[in-house]
Amino acid sequence: MIFRIEDVTVYFPYEEIYPEQRQYMVELKRTLDAKGHCLLEMSTVSGKIIALLSLIISYIHSKPQSPLKLIYCTQTVHDMEEILDELRLLHDYMVESIGPAAKMLGLGLSSRKNLCINDHVLAAENPSVDAGCRRLTASWVREVAADNLDVPSCEFFEEYQRAGSAAVLPPGVYTLQDLRMFGEEKGWCPYFLARHMMQFANVVVCNYHQYLLDPKLASIVSKQMQKESVVVFDEAHNIDNVCINSLSVSMRVQTVTGAKSNITRMRQKIKKVMATDASRLRDEYNTLVEGLRGDLPATDVWHANPALPDDIPKEAVPEHICKAEDFMQVLQRLVEYLEERMETEQPERENPFDFAVSIFKKAEIDQKTLKFCYDRLHSLMMTLKITDTDEFLHIQTICNFATLVGTYSPGFSIIIEPCDEAMPDIHDPVLQLCCHDASLAIKPVFERFQSVVITSGTLSPINLYPRLLKFSPVVSRSFKISVPRDCICPMVLTHGSDQLPVSTKFDMKSDHGVLSNYGKILLNMSSYVPDGIVCFFPSYLYMGDIVSSWNASGVLNEIEQNKPIFYETQDLEETRLTLANYRNACNSGKGAIFLSVAGGKVAEHIDFYHHYGRLVIIYGVPYQYTSSRSVLARLGYLSMFCNINGGDYLTFDALRKAAVCVGRVIHSKADYGMMIFADNGYCGYGTLSHLPGWIRSQLDDANLDLSTDMAVNIACEFFEKTAQPYGKTGGGSEIQTLYI
Repeated sequence: MIFRIEDVTVYFPYEEIYPEQRQYMVELKRTLDAKGHCLLEMSTVSGKIIALLSLIISYIHSKPQSPLKLIYCTQTVHDMEEILDELRLLHDYMVESIGPAAKMLGLGLSSRKNLCINDHVLAAENPSVDAGCRRLTASWVREVAADNLDVPSCEFFEEYQRAGSAAVLPPGVYTLQDLRMFGEEKGWCPYFLARHMMQFANVVVCNYHQYLLDPKLASIVSKQMQKESVVVFDEAHNIDNVCINSLSVSMRVQTVTGAKSNITRMRQKIKKVMATDASRLRDEYNTLVEGLRGDLPATDVWHANPALPDDIPKEAVPEHICKAEDFMQVLQRLVEYLEERMETEQPERENPFDFAVSIFKKAEIDQKTLKFCYDRLHSLMMTLKITDTDEFLHIQTICNFATLVGTYSPGFSIIIEPCDEAMPDIHDPVLQLCCHDASLAIKPVFERFQSVVITSGTLSPINLYPRLLKFSPVVSRSFKISVPRDCICPMVLTHGSDQLPVSTKFDMKSDHGVLSNYGKILLNMSSYVPDGIVCFFPSYLYMGDIVSSWNASGVLNEIEQNKPIFYETQDLEETRLTLANYRNACNSGKGAIFLSVAGGKVAEHIDFYHHYGRLVIIYGVPYQYTSSRSVLARLGYLSMFCNINGGDYLTFDALRKAAVCVGRVIHSKADYGMMIFADNGYCGYGTLSHLPGWIRSQLDDANLDLSTDMAVNIACEFFEKTAQPYGKTGGGSEIQTLYI
């Protein structure tokens, strides 16, 4: 389909377009015309991805004099592949409609783990693909390998280097699999080829936390991306949390113990270099004193400074840490100080400035020295020719912490606790540097790039994001969905058939009547709902408690007579296997039940399309743990500096988690599913207004304040009607693999 939006001819590779897709494109064009930023909420059900790609690519094509490019950022590898598949469809359609002038280069940018094709690096004995790659491609390793054939190197990287300027990608769209296949065909390393071609590509698809919001990587990658770019943050409902996590650090006793071991090993390496090649250390000392900072070879590039680019000191490294052994002594004193602070029996909280003053008084390390810890460690590890940087993660964490403490104070807190909040009876000290200001990490993106689009199916209430991220969008809008049939059926269940309320409030969540009614909800639904059922709980702890209660009462056994039950755990590999078994059970025809946690890996990354998810039940309102000191500190910051009431933020955060969970069961308008919000808290004043418009518009008044038996009756009617053959076909027939 080809149509016009004002002065732009839009190429849309489908025969039909939904009304909300066109409205979405109109608002997106307004943003691009204004060279500003926007917030747009629209469900994936409505074809958000292709609407974004069609408008932006058509806009770029309509202005050949403008060097615009698209940087499309999302959360997971599966999302990247889906976006690139849609981009290829659009690219082929435009080439067919316009001719060769529409050809472009689009590629996915990911980590070595997802692009490496060297069997030796991918072997099981290499715990880290990054470390395995550096062992073969570090500049000093390659120098030795050039003269000694017995020293292993990477044939794919060497062939890529020998190809020189001829190592390019022809026009087209390349998924990660395409890049690997192209690399195998040419004998070139696809990882370094993709990194090189990024600056020439018209469209780059990547992970936004890894490449744009984490300063340690963003400063390396984003400098290759031109200012005249449109940046899209898709599935960005939790972008504020991603921002604060990128500038936060958490340490335990194991971190300090590991850092001590790292320091001992580095001292041994320093002594060895002093005895065999002392000129290396002298050259490094002279370079640091003179303040010279050269560019490293691509294979030697390591994580950059954890501070934001504008906050990195431009002067030379302090002379008293330029000598390797002097720097080791500073790190030794810093680690000993942190170890002493973590021995506390009472929780402590202070701001980074006061913490830095305390370090100066007790460890004699000033704030300027702290700022340079990460860069100084990086320089020393390069001088010592350490390829397996993963073995030194503990001392890297310490230096990361030191640099951030020396750089920032407002918007941050230091919190020391004698035990983990999840296990209050076990002594396991935790020291955290908590960032509360989400705007810090994303500010360089807003300032550097021409337009930034923040979009998701769950941004409501949308007016909170400008205050959280401290920016002024030129467009801010939420879109409802147009439905040819009722493909979703949300409802609020507030009490059981015995009229007792259901809730996960602190004073009710362990009540026998509540636990029993929650079990009966799943028991009754598993008897009538076809295929897969997905349940989400507020926490792993509560999920364990409620399953134990069901088991003791015999309800769990009754449920398992209807459908087998699978559980998410905190172990990633175990959860991958569980998901595969759940999928197999659904494919068998009987269906299955998957128990998960709101805000967990599955809730944030896995969709349950078609028969993998016909019903989702969210047990309770997934509020954050309000006794958490880090949560309380952030709420205090939001109230004081962002004019956001703590209660309003907690409700906003809980409802977006709930919306993400229920949205996992619907992928297209050919799909269908039920959504049950099982807690009387959802009927509270203003609570439902925090749900996205596309869910609220389908939530009938008759589906509020329901009992279990009423919900079962509605479910029977819904599935009898929607399970009939539907003329339109939707995409996404499989549950995806869990890639984090």
